[in-house]
Order: sequence, then structure tokens, then C-alpha cells
Amino acid sequence: MISSHFRPRISRLVLPRLAVALCVGGLYSTAPSASAVDRLSNPLADSPKWKLLEKYQRTITRAAFERLLRGVYAIHGINEDLIRVDRDFACILMDQDAQTWFTLHFAKDDQTARSASRTWRTAQTLPRQKPRKTLAGLKIALDPGHIGGDWARMEERWFKLGDAPPVEEGEMTLRVAKLLATKLRALGARVSLVRDKAEPVTPFRPSDFTTIAREVLRASGTENPREDFNGPDDPLKDQTVRWHSEILFYRGSEIRQRARRVNSLLRPDLVLCLHFNAEAWGDEHNPSFIDRNHLHLLVNGSYLESELAFDDERFEMVRRLLSRTYDEELRIADTAAAAMAKTTGLPPYQYTTDNVARVGTSGYVYARNLVATRLYQCPVVYFEPYVMNNAEVFARVQAGDYEGTRLIDGVERPSIFREYADSVADGLIEYYQSAPH
Repeated sequence: MISSHFRPRISRLVLPRLAVALCVGGLYSTAPSASAVDRLSNPLADSPKWKLLEKYQRTITRAAFERLLRGVYAIHGINEDLIRVDRDFACILMDQDAQTWFTLHFAKDDQTARSASRTWRTAQTLPRQKPRKTLAGLKIALDPGHIGGDWARMEERWFKLGDAPPVEEGEMTLRVAKLLATKLRALGARVSLVRDKAEPVTPFRPSDFTTIAREVLRASGTENPREDFNGPDDPLKDQTVRWHSEILFYRGSEIRQRARRVNSLLRPDLVLCLHFNAEAWGDEHNPSFIDRNHLHLLVNGSYLESELAFDDERFEMVRRLLSRTYDEELRIADTAAAAMAKTTGLPPYQYTTDNVARVGTSGYVYARNLVATRLYQCPVVYFEPYVMNNAEVFARVQAGDYEGTRLIDGVERPSIFREYADSVADGLIEYYQSAPH
């Protein structure tokens, strides 16, 4: 992940919805086809299915709902034209044009609250295991961030210095995922990789999204956009059909297809999203190196008022709140962050933007509204250790994977990939051993 001030984003617009579904490998994937306009945050977003929230009726008290709404998910404020909380129920706007509302009835108290069915299990509901098999029965999905390989430059997760091999985040996260999977399986966990090679999970490619890209640009006021841009430093690349087609592919279709795989096929108890961080590096062939190196983890939350104005994000936020993932994922994230900080010695990253909120007790965990953490329907912990264009990190990446330690910049250091995997595993061991049963 590139620090937020450096990452391009699709503009928040009312955009054409893609409505045609294809069955690919047992999963329904949204295929590109311009259709009706919805009040959605992204042209690939699914329209909300508010009836899915009926199972949460009287499963949460007003006090618990308010704690999560105001303290986690909508800490920047709540527009009462969108969400209203009364004594016995909450009203959530479903359709802005028709002004239809979903009514969620609260439980009177914790003793009379109904149980809502869910596919994931908390640490407390897993049987206690012997220390050697601390994670026995736990279903974990590892999501190696980005794609890598032939797609790394398109994703802007690629840079190269001199004759050294290029740094590709997608390749690095996959290497960590495979090392981590071996460790977690040895501890008894049932581990799946959301992506197991440097290829997209989505069956679609950028060329499938050119029609929608033109619609996106037209909606933003660009009637006759350029087809292509002149390299990554072109200041007007975000006004071209190619750039939007590529964004729709690797940031839209790819992430949403991973979510479909997680929710429909893998159905884990926990998803670990593995990333490396970076700060602006400038020319990909002559990158700027920085002294800063840091660590942070993310859980879902801290929605902006402007984000909650979109029907899909409002629905997904409420569904996540009612599924009660937050407390479990925060405890896991806090424990994992402490283990990683102890192993790596990295300081916490300090956000300068207003789209996050520091949560927990470790000082390393933030709540933020990301597509993956929002769409995966179970606890999700999103890892962002190391700054790839830090000189020391770069040297460790160039050293590759190895057993034991090597002398790097005058210090004996383990493989950065094994250090990453080991520290994540240590955090999970600590959490699941200490969780009450």
C-alpha cells in the first residue's frame, strides 16, 4: 500500500452500475455493461440487498448499536437524513430517490437479544487446544495484497534501482503469504490463499472496462477524453480512458472478486490482508529513498459522512456493524501489532489525513474504510509493515529469502519475509492462547 497522500482514487461520483452477471468458477462476477444509474460509490459496486439485514432484528441493544456507530464506524458524524436512532429502533435510508427506510428494531437488553447466524467463529467459541496446536480448527484466509508479476507496473507497485531486481509489492506479499501459511498450518489452522500466484483473481481485464471508463469520465465532465497517457508521470493520466479502465480492473473488479471468493467459497473465521507500505518514490526508475520506516495495522471503521451518503457503503457499514466483527478484529490487530512491533522494532505510522481514527491500546492500529475490510464478511486485519523505499528495507528485499541471518548494513538480520511471517504468527499464537474459552 502506498501512503494515502500518494495513492490515486476514482472520484466519488454517481456512476453507471454494471448489472450483467457471469458465473465464473462457481462465483458470480460482475461483467462490464453500462446500465441504470444508482447512487453507488463505484460503478462495480453491488446494489444493496437490505432484506439481508432482517436476520439482525432484535440482535443488538440500542447502547451497543450507538457504541459501534458513533465510536467506531461513523465517528466523523451522522447525517440524520441517512441514519436516525430512536429509543427502540434505528431507521436507515435505503433509497434516496424513493425515500424508503429500513427499520432495525433493538433488543431490550443483552439477556433477551437474539443470536444472529454467522459463518465465522470467535476465539472464545473455538475449543481450547494444546500449545503445539494453538490454532487447530481456525479457518484463516490470507490475502496477499495486489497482483504483482506482469501487472505490478500498472498497479504502481513497482520500482527499480540500477541493475537490482525490481521491487514488486504483489510478489513480496505472496512470498510472505506462502511462508505464513506453512507456519499457521503447522499450528493446526486451515489456511487458504485468496490469491496463490501473480495473476488476477478476477476473470476480467482492463480492456473489458473501456466503455464504463468513458462513462466515468463523462460523468465527471470530460466529454472527449484521451485514450492513453504518456507514462506514469503524466499529470493528466487520470483524465484518460486507459487509466480509468486499469483502475476499474485492479482496484475495483479484482478486490470485489476476492471478496466474492472469501464470502462465498472460503468462508473463513479471519482474513489477514498482507501488504508492504511505501511513501512517494517519484520516478520508478530512479526512486527517492527516505529515512522513515514504520508499521501500522488497519481494521474497518471511520467512515466519512460523504462515504455514508452512498447507498452501498451505508448498507455495507450497517451490515458490518450488526455482524459484530469489530471487537474480535480489534483484539487480534492489537495483539498482532504488539508482536510485530517487538520483533521489527518499527515505530507506529502517524496519519496526517482525517479519514482514519486510532483505535485499541497498542498505538499501531487505525480504523479506516477500505473496500476489502468493508466487503469481507468476517473479522479482517490489514497489515502495513515496512516502507519499501526506505534504504534499509530495500537492501533487505534485495537480499531475498533465506534461513538464519545475514549481515545487512552492518546488522545481522533475518529475511524480511520470514520476519514478517514469524511476527504475524507470533501475534496469532498469543491471541488465541490467551483468549478466554
